[in-house]
Amino acid sequence: MQKHFIATALLAGLLAAPALAQNVAIVNGKPVSKARLDALTAQVKAQAERSGRPLPPEMEQHLKEELITREVFLQEAQKRGLDGTEDFRNKLELARQGLLINELFADYQQKNPVSDEEARAEYDRVASAERAAASGKEYKARHILVEKEDEAKALIAQLKKGAKFDDIAKKQSKDPGSGAQGGDLGWSAPGNYVPEFADAMQKLKKGQLTDAPVKSQFGYHVIRLDDVRDAKAPELPPFDQVKAQVKQQLERQKLTQFQEELRAKAKVE
Repeated sequence: MQKHFIATALLAGLLAAPALAQNVAIVNGKPVSKARLDALTAQVKAQAERSGRPLPPEMEQHLKEELITREVFLQEAQKRGLDGTEDFRNKLELARQGLLINELFADYQQKNPVSDEEARAEYDRVASAERAAASGKEYKARHILVEKEDEAKALIAQLKKGAKFDDIAKKQSKDPGSGAQGGDLGWSAPGNYVPEFADAMQKLKKGQLTDAPVKSQFGYHVIRLDDVRDAKAPELPPFDQVKAQVKQQLERQKLTQFQEELRAKAKVE
């Protein structure tokens, strides 16, 4: 009798082995298939690849626990009959539509990948545009900002008598940012200033001070031009360092164009 029981138990274990291999768990008698885990893992891996983040080694165990938890909640929801309501069916249809649309977009991107050549061409285009935008001049100026014109005139008179620009700017300028730096505005293109300031600054020679206060929306400026140079294009990182980001940007552009083309071709009545 004991031998028969042992044999039966061994046979049951052998028969259950294939089923266990196909499932990651049994929750309240209902199997959670390995196919569900594989699908969730593939989805998470794809998201990680798109964002450039590696998956931690323990991720599969976390996903397994996630599936088991979902199954517990799913069974409870079904037990309460929530899957039979009209509201649920409407939400389910919207979710189905969203998933199907995402499949369409994923299919398009898979069949229309961005090549290294396309990414390189876009990188070169951006670099060329940056160089063209930086073809003008940059100015290194200082200013003292005050509220009243008479104050500005008095400061100009002091500066022309030999007072130090830095000291006056630190004590009297209403611009807290540059004032603390002795009025120093650093290197900048004229377009970064209000028109009145930019026009007056560009008329000055190196080392020259404005003869009269310059009025703007902020108050009255006393401006000194310290230096002028040819503008330099910002230094872009090497192509290999940004290739992945450039490809992602081009993928989004291609997908947007695909979406716009479909919408434009649709016959809407």
